[in-house]
Amino acid sequence: MQIPKIKIPKKYLKIGAWVLGVFLVVCIALGAVAYSKREALLKKMVAKAIAKADKDYDLKVKIGSVGFTGLSTVKMTNISVVPKDRDTLSNISELSVGVKLFPLIFGKVKLSEVKLNNGFVSVVLKDSTTNIDFILKRKKKDSTQTNGKANLPEIASNILNQVLYKIPDDMDVKNMVFKLNDHDTAKLSFATTATIDGGDLKSTIDVNNNESTWHVNGYVNPGSKELNFMAYADGKKLELPYLNNKLHAKLSFDTLQTELKNAKYSGDDYKISGSWSVKNMLINQPRIASNDIIIQSAKLDADILVGPNYIALDSTSTAYLKNAQIHPFVKYTLGKNKIYELKLNAEEQDAQGVLDAFPQGLFESLEGLKVQGKVKYSLNFYLDTKVPDSVRFNSTLTPVNFKIVQWGKTNLQKINNTFVYTPYEYGKPMRDITIGPSNPNFTPLSAISKNFINAVLTAEDPSFFTHNGFVEESIRKSIAVNFKEKKFKRGGSTISMQLVKNVYLSRQKTLARKAEEILIVWLIEHNHLISKQRMLEVYFNIMELGQNIYGIGEASRYYFGKQPADLTIGDGLFLASIVPKPKASMYKFMADGSLKPYMFNYFRFMGNIMARKGLTPSDTSGYGFYNVRLREGLRRYLAPDTAVVDTSAFDDDGDGLPVVIVHDKNKNFFERLFGGGSKKDTTTNKQATTPADTTKTKKQLRQERREERRRQKELEKSQQ
Repeated sequence: MQIPKIKIPKKYLKIGAWVLGVFLVVCIALGAVAYSKREALLKKMVAKAIAKADKDYDLKVKIGSVGFTGLSTVKMTNISVVPKDRDTLSNISELSVGVKLFPLIFGKVKLSEVKLNNGFVSVVLKDSTTNIDFILKRKKKDSTQTNGKANLPEIASNILNQVLYKIPDDMDVKNMVFKLNDHDTAKLSFATTATIDGGDLKSTIDVNNNESTWHVNGYVNPGSKELNFMAYADGKKLELPYLNNKLHAKLSFDTLQTELKNAKYSGDDYKISGSWSVKNMLINQPRIASNDIIIQSAKLDADILVGPNYIALDSTSTAYLKNAQIHPFVKYTLGKNKIYELKLNAEEQDAQGVLDAFPQGLFESLEGLKVQGKVKYSLNFYLDTKVPDSVRFNSTLTPVNFKIVQWGKTNLQKINNTFVYTPYEYGKPMRDITIGPSNPNFTPLSAISKNFINAVLTAEDPSFFTHNGFVEESIRKSIAVNFKEKKFKRGGSTISMQLVKNVYLSRQKTLARKAEEILIVWLIEHNHLISKQRMLEVYFNIMELGQNIYGIGEASRYYFGKQPADLTIGDGLFLASIVPKPKASMYKFMADGSLKPYMFNYFRFMGNIMARKGLTPSDTSGYGFYNVRLREGLRRYLAPDTAVVDTSAFDDDGDGLPVVIVHDKNKNFFERLFGGGSKKDTTTNKQATTPADTTKTKKQLRQERREERRRQKELEKSQQ
């Protein structure tokens, strides 16, 4: 179809030309006026900004000189920023900033060039104050204003754009120093030289006065939302000394690479795509591991989604550890009730490749282990903070034709035969215990009373003979309880996990040791390396059941003067009750050797559970509670019946003994709680007993314990 030609009269063309010409003349005239007044306007704007900084943030900003050096470049000299009553935050000798004119027409400030010579930024943390407190200061909002719902995708887009817009096309930074002084205990300084030329970034950073030299090289293209740079150090690993000085942690690596690939809207979400990779990263922190952890090669290809009310790492992301890979999904939903979600999915892959991918030093006892076959893994975690009891947790490591072909540093089947077990307390070895017939206290499973076996299994691990090392329901309950209590109050360990922790691993309470424990349990249970009966037999012969009392053989003779086969239902329930805190066992007894009344509810509760399962006859009298009697030779070491014991002290005190507080019976609850007494007490009881008279010191208790251990050894010799 041919478009017909439109003929415009010449007079209209002339009118249009005149209008356009007048418009251009006006623009040029206005531009000329603005150009002639720009110095005055600039100084007025700078003065206004300085006044605002002083009024709103208590910042004293001084600028020696300011002026234009080109069409759109501003040069400032001798700039200083000092927060009120704080150390100087920044001082810059010379700074030139150029702005792109075309984006400025649309209200977007994009930098064309930055030049900086000789400056510093110094952050000082002192006592409870810092010289960057002003960052947290906000102007009070008008109370009549209403807060609208935050648009997270828009906020994310704006923040990223603001960062990218501040990256200039050309940059030349010379001798810019960044300092951190943290309470004079940890200091850090970076002296930086950096350039950007045509998108190519090159930077050299002198750390702590030639302690090391870092380099950051790469490419930046803010307009296309693309960044790619790599960091490394000269002749050594790139390391932050601040972490070691302040947090007693060490973090270093050969290279660190970061790439921003794209950022754009995807429906209602704002999607940021990028990748992060590291080579030979070394981590050392006492809570993570007692030794160096080395990650040889790791990479994350990430798609981050910012939605209307959530932030998520999308499942399209992939994490790599050497040749192993896994797809993570992490989501945090904001609102009245926050929701946390985590999913991991590793498709079927070579088992040896997965094992080799784990960081060096993470699984010390498994170093050198060789396996065949394949494995796949999935994890699903969901926690709604409003209803924590509804938490979901599922974790499955599935073997495919998997088998162990060569043991590593530790033979996981060693406990199938006689072996030596060394218990530790507070990091120190107690004594060597032979787990086998040569030890007179060793007790085969067949020679242990069913009353004890059933009581411990009911209390500690009811599904021991049916689970594969883990009980997800117990883990779910522990997550819910710990979240509600805001502290670690309940664990989800099975007998399998407790056995592995005590027999194969060190006593350090670290994340690495816990991860190693989980993997060893899986290897033992899924490969049937040790029978359930043997695992239980070893567990009963190494479990701690008192101060330096290990195994049911020692415990039954120590407390009751009985053989393990002769333990009653009451004896079994008592011993099961002390498993969580064995060092507090003696404080459950009255002075006459009977159990304290508060224990009755435990006996009735656990006994009823056992009765419902058919493990013991139903008993309304307390399942042997009133028949439990401590061996007479131990009764003289018992604390007075009025003693109140804080059993939490057993977990923290260096010698494993709690502080015993003996209450004066003449004082009521509030007097005991807040101190003091009635006038009657102060007038008639002038010779009141002092705490030193009624409270046993830790030293006395330790001496009594040592004496009792000596008597126990004599008793054992007499029974041999």
